[in-house]
Amino acid sequence: MTRLEISHLPLDGLKLITRHRLGDARGSLARLFCAEELALAGWAEPIAQINHTVTPKIGTVRGMHFQLPPYSEMKLVTCLRGEVYDVAVDLRQGSATFLSWHGEILSADNNRSMIIPEGFAHGFQTLTDDVELLYCHTAPYVAGFEGGVRAIDPLLGIVWPMKIALISERDSAHNLLTDSFTGIFV
Repeated sequence: MTRLEISHLPLDGLKLITRHRLGDARGSLARLFCAEELALAGWAEPIAQINHTVTPKIGTVRGMHFQLPPYSEMKLVTCLRGEVYDVAVDLRQGSATFLSWHGEILSADNNRSMIIPEGFAHGFQTLTDDVELLYCHTAPYVAGFEGGVRAIDPLLGIVWPMKIALISERDSAHNLLTDSFTGIFV
């Protein structure tokens, strides 16, 4: 029996994972990661790093982050507490959906995760207070290979569900994209 349902999203390689919970009087169990099942969604590498974020304030935006080759990474993003609007932007050079974005609501209650492919920027906005996310990465974080785009970049036109209440100085300082940006070769 599969415990993970894989849905294809509008951007090539972007996947929504819905976990099937098993439960009884004791509580429930949900599989967060299964290499065999996630291989069907394109997850081919071992997990190189797992990160956990805690974001206390509703309306906070974190992102939009990515890593450059050779440390490009695929991410599996899961909400453990609260609710977020999780967004991925296709930055892949030559992609048919280059500079397109897609967002999904991930929450502790809806049992969903998103697989973000290599060459995508990723970020989220908290829709509740006290949000926790768990990220599985296929590559380790390497400071010299990190990149970012502004969450409010007009060229992307991301529509956030609410007014941005808080964003870091670092995330606000990312350069705006220009017409000369040709993308990331992955």
